[in-house]
Amino acid sequence: MDKIVPIVIDLNKAKEKRLDESFLRMFGFGVKSLLKAMFGNVSIPVHLKGNPSDVKSFLNTLGAEKNYIQDFKNLGLENPRTYKSKGLLDTAVSKFQRKTGIKWPFS
Repeated sequence: MDKIVPIVIDLNKAKEKRLDESFLRMFGFGVKSLLKAMFGNVSIPVHLKGNPSDVKSFLNTLGAEKNYIQDFKNLGLENPRTYKSKGLLDTAVSKFQRKTGIKWPFS
């Protein structure tokens, strides 16, 4: 039986290596995996490290990303609710990037 490997996202190390391309690839993969798990209702272990305000900003941005994808999928791109979700996502991404100095992988 395959063992599920936890996703580890360390926002403190991310700040140190924010310009490192391999780190950005790994960070993007972690976020993508989390989103896939959220949509597939799959439980995967996640270790999220960082100071509380950075972690909160990450979770807010991840939630905004999920909401936008759901609205896009369910309502289409032209729906006003989808536009609103995109605006909320853009705001969350901007706050996350400004707060942490880490580029959000899907903006």
